[in-house]
Amino acid sequence: MEIVFIIMVGILFLLAITDLVVGVSNDAVNFLVSAIGSKAAPFTVIMIVAGLGVLFGATFSNGMMEVARKGIFHPEFFSFNDIMIIFLAVMLTDIILLDVFNTFGMPTSTTVSIVFELLGAAVAVSLIIILKNNGSYIEISNYINSAKALAIIGGILLSVVVAFSVGAFVQYLSRLLFSFNYKKTYKNFGAIWGGIAITAITYFIMIKGLKGSSFAGKGTDIYSFVTENTITIILLSFVCWSIILAVFQFIFKINILKIIVLVGTFALAMAFAGNDLVNFIGVPLAGFASYQEWAASGTPADSFLMDGLSGKVGTPTLYLLLAGLIMVITLFVSKKAKSVTETSLNLSRQEEGYERFESSIFSRSVVRSSINFGKITGKIFPNPIKNFINNRFDTRTVVQADKEQSFDLIRASVNLMVASILISIGTSLKLPLSTTYVTFMVAMGTSLADKAWGRESAVYRVSGVLSVIGGWFITAFVAFTVAFIFALLINLGGIIAIALILMLAIIALFHTKKTHKEREKQKNKINENEETEFATENIYKQCSVNVIDILSDVTTIYNNTIKFLTKEDRKMLKVVMKENNEINKKSKYLKDNIYRTLQKLRADSIETGPYYVQVLDYLREITHALHYVVNPSFVHIDNNHSGLIQEQTDDLANISVKLSELTKLIIYIIKNKNYNKIEKVLELQKELLDFIKQSRKKHIKLIKNKEIGTRNSILYLNLLAESKNIVLYMINLAKSQRDFVIEQKL
Repeated sequence: MEIVFIIMVGILFLLAITDLVVGVSNDAVNFLVSAIGSKAAPFTVIMIVAGLGVLFGATFSNGMMEVARKGIFHPEFFSFNDIMIIFLAVMLTDIILLDVFNTFGMPTSTTVSIVFELLGAAVAVSLIIILKNNGSYIEISNYINSAKALAIIGGILLSVVVAFSVGAFVQYLSRLLFSFNYKKTYKNFGAIWGGIAITAITYFIMIKGLKGSSFAGKGTDIYSFVTENTITIILLSFVCWSIILAVFQFIFKINILKIIVLVGTFALAMAFAGNDLVNFIGVPLAGFASYQEWAASGTPADSFLMDGLSGKVGTPTLYLLLAGLIMVITLFVSKKAKSVTETSLNLSRQEEGYERFESSIFSRSVVRSSINFGKITGKIFPNPIKNFINNRFDTRTVVQADKEQSFDLIRASVNLMVASILISIGTSLKLPLSTTYVTFMVAMGTSLADKAWGRESAVYRVSGVLSVIGGWFITAFVAFTVAFIFALLINLGGIIAIALILMLAIIALFHTKKTHKEREKQKNKINENEETEFATENIYKQCSVNVIDILSDVTTIYNNTIKFLTKEDRKMLKVVMKENNEINKKSKYLKDNIYRTLQKLRADSIETGPYYVQVLDYLREITHALHYVVNPSFVHIDNNHSGLIQEQTDDLANISVKLSELTKLIIYIIKNKNYNKIEKVLELQKELLDFIKQSRKKHIKLIKNKEIGTRNSILYLNLLAESKNIVLYMINLAKSQRDFVIEQKL
């Protein structure tokens, strides 16, 4: 029997390593987004600073480990066997859940996931114990630490509101002080402001964090010295940092904002490791401690109660540092961490452009109400005050050190300062508040205060924030439910159930990795032709590449749609529909990014802009028409309507062949700039349009003779109409490319 539990402990440690990898991939956004978004330093430097912060912060996690042992349930009422079931269910759930969120680039809370997983698994095992003892369901309150669980959940939810509000308030004051054109004002007050910021970070990270440290916690000389001289340390820290920053600013001419952002990145990475390490290794370490107690007792596993977990147990610093090292390695190699970071950057960036999220009824209502409220409050303040505020928030004076900045260094420093302070307070109070919630909501609050959510982007940003918050609630529900089910299965199936669930987790990890790779490949294919600045040759090359890629995909998708429609193959039509959605997203992305692309045009290439816009318009219309070929075809078969008759099948097959021939010729012409063959394109166009016209006439005769059904007619006539549209837009696109070459003499 003991060998089984040794295997279970081994599995827990393997899961801990995996959980560290998937967990850090999700939580890297918490401390990387500000430095990366503001381009405070080269990416490698940012990662090194963050890595050092994680290593140092790992040693401050010891006190938080108590949450995994006794924060959610009362361990003294559970046997060793019960505890191992709970811990295994939690870790298996956590890995699958976090990896799914990472794959789709959605930041979620590792704290919320671990809390609700512990709750779900503990509730499941508690119910089993109650049923075995013929007890009442009311007794579950004896097993679950409901007061602590509610306090944790309440603290997490409260942190969302506090983080957003404090972030918005501090950013508003900071912008009033420095404005977007902050060079002059920051020269006068920068060192003092930076001294306050870094002092605050120093206090909450280095002083408050000592309380839970594995080497300088309560009872040590270091802790006693710090607590007795707190005020002195704060004052000295402020004076020293202010002087140091002033020296850097005035003597060495260094941009001290970058120093503040890097120090803040270090501090926030430290706070992250201090607060969130429990989410990844707390459960496995508690499982190992449980095994050691049980093995020394000589008592059967199902009767040995885990009173020992109720006490305070120290975690060796070596374990914490090893965990920190794994987290640092993951930071450098994880591609999913970059995807999650991009979501926060897109929602908080200063400039407008492509928005990942669509607007919703609720987001439109929120924005509309905010605008109306702003109009009302605007009447209260005198014009001089309003003019002063408008001047401080005039984004036309933005100081942009790098064209790829998502926001400036002032906002980045506020993000880091506020988030690290709030997280450190939670850590010092032993509250496992969500670092994701705090950092994300602080970033959203500062974005709002900085007027990044303007009239052009507000509905999409609000919708995106609501989508992320909605994902957090889904995290809680799924974490509880899946952990509950896994605990029941492990209790019933034992080692076999563990093996099956472990296999499920491996398959899920493999599948999500493949999905993420495909998504990144598609995204890179869209972005691979972007240049910092476009000349005439660049813009034409980008046009050509986009046209060739999309036209090739359009032809393939069109042909497959006709093929599988005639075969009434619902499964393959569903696959084609997914492919069509991807190409539709690509064309939409290209069109939505016209503004950014045109901004990159060189002064001597302005005349090329209209051609690029026109080509993208035609590409968008082609994919739009294709959508109305693919989607109705799938719906028709999905609803089990009658298939096409032979005459319709033959005509559509002919159209498909002729369209492929036309597309190949257009692609050849664009690749080789051989526009002498445009007359041949026009001949093929006329031939194809005449054939579509004749097909429509034949079908009308069939309708008149009542030889065809209503649904069949609606679908077929729609296919003919959209096929005609695709042909017309293709010809217009080819002509635009020709005119571009002639005009620019390329």
